[in-house]
Amino acid sequence: MKSGLEDIVAAETKLSDVDGAAGRLIIRGVSLDDLVATSRFEDVAALLLDGLFEEHADAASIRTQLGAARVELFAHVKAADPVLQALPPVEAMRALLARIEDGENFATAIRLMAAPAVFLPAVLRLQNGNRPIKPDASLSQSADILRMLTGKAPTPQQTAGLDAYLVTISDHGLNASTFASRVIASTHAGLTSSVLAAISALKGPLHGGAPGPVLDMLDAVGEPANARAWLSQALDHGERLMGFGHRVYRVRDPRADALKTALRPIFASGQADAGRIALAEAIEAAALALLKERKPDRPLETNVEYYTALLLDALGFPRNAFTGVFAIGRTVGWIAHAREQMLDGRLIRPQSRYVGPLPKAA
Repeated sequence: MKSGLEDIVAAETKLSDVDGAAGRLIIRGVSLDDLVATSRFEDVAALLLDGLFEEHADAASIRTQLGAARVELFAHVKAADPVLQALPPVEAMRALLARIEDGENFATAIRLMAAPAVFLPAVLRLQNGNRPIKPDASLSQSADILRMLTGKAPTPQQTAGLDAYLVTISDHGLNASTFASRVIASTHAGLTSSVLAAISALKGPLHGGAPGPVLDMLDAVGEPANARAWLSQALDHGERLMGFGHRVYRVRDPRADALKTALRPIFASGQADAGRIALAEAIEAAALALLKERKPDRPLETNVEYYTALLLDALGFPRNAFTGVFAIGRTVGWIAHAREQMLDGRLIRPQSRYVGPLPKAA
């Protein structure tokens, strides 16, 4: 028995490979660096879903179908009553997703990929006292998300930045939310049930619920000159430095560099405060140096959360919505794993070891 199923192989997959020792992520045979450089969300969706449904859909077809689905699903936003609006954004989004029929076909997959892209911006606008904005089927997924969020047409740099993020986090091995998706799929409950289970796992702070506190740390440090002293004091008090360390990667998380690269055009074009990334780089350098000094036996490098926080903040998402944006990108991976499990896997039913009291002997 291994707590947390550490190093236990629970599935074979053709979808993604996470090499923690080398710091490498491969999605369907393509390295992350190459994928981010050449792909938009619709491209990675076509790549991940290829061969998992009877329908074959290329990126152009998926873009068209996603646009139509976003328009169709906007009708569900009317169910966002005051009780739902009072929930954290990811929970409100999850509640609206539960309205989608629990099918196993490609049409259900399209609706599930489109749904969070519609529901999250709508919930955020309602929570700010604004009216939700109807989707535009002619736009790409990323461009429409930003338009529905802000009410303005996004710039090419902003759209490219969100595409880079959605591609980067589209799939990542057998993480907690993906495993939850596969467990539900193994019962053949349906894709909606799989996605709802995955979101429920994702929202936990030990999984996808942590990028927001990275910005809290940046706000607290304030100036690059304060970085080492502030971080040192935090470590003295036993606090965790947000955005550093990963369960799998023993070296730098390759997704961190992909997102840092995606950030640069936004800051370089004056669409975000350039001082913010300078502060982030100073904190990153100080944190990595301190962690090597304080914890020389533990490999604690920059992870995906660090530059996720800066990118999503620069795109206009509030920090309490970051987990919901993660779900927009990861849903396609959850669906792909769910279908792979349905097609090739068995009902997931591990054993447990009883360590409780025994009945008294007669």
